Amino acid sequence: MKVVIIKYNAGNVRSVSFALERLGIVPVISDDIELIRTADKVIFPGVGQASSAMKYLKERKLDLVITSLKQPVLGICLGMQLMCSYSEEGETSCLGIFDQKVLKFISNSNELKVPQMGWNNIHELKGPLFKSVKENDYMYFVHGYYVEKGEHTIATTDYLLSYSSALQKNNFYAVQFHPEKSAVAGQQVITNFLKL
Repeated sequence: MKVVIIKYNAGNVRSVSFALERLGIVPVISDDIELIRTADKVIFPGVGQASSAMKYLKERKLDLVITSLKQPVLGICLGMQLMCSYSEEGETSCLGIFDQKVLKFISNSNELKVPQMGWNNIHELKGPLFKSVKENDYMYFVHGYYVEKGEHTIATTDYLLSYSSALQKNNFYAVQFHPEKSAVAGQQVITNFLKL
């Protein structure tokens, strides 16, 4: 199975690559359009700033490639946010795969800091990405922006409010948490994605 991790200026590719290697998959890390198009599975990770990431994707026409893919695609963290229609971070027009907005967390609490960093649970799980993952399993999050809930939400998390921690539409899947850093439950999500 050929798994390509999209390389761009906001991809945290090493930890995702190690997680796949633990499962016996040696991924290709690339921004080559033909390699991405011909992959069996594509992973679109991300840590960083939405507007600069989108600028980089557009300059290399990776925005057009990602939205045209027909094989299973998994967005992670910023990757998930970039798959939405719009982000308040830098007032950015994103890829528009999911018709949902990315909004900034506003904290009015001394206990709950922004960004959210650390373990939190996921619930209202739907679909094959969460096979054998338990309701309220804990995943590892690092983010200051969140995706609102909508018709494509397949998991939710509560932090200051209830938001989408995973999305799905057709062959596109996305998670706000870092499955590659989320121990056994996160590894199960990656395994499920590879089996799609």
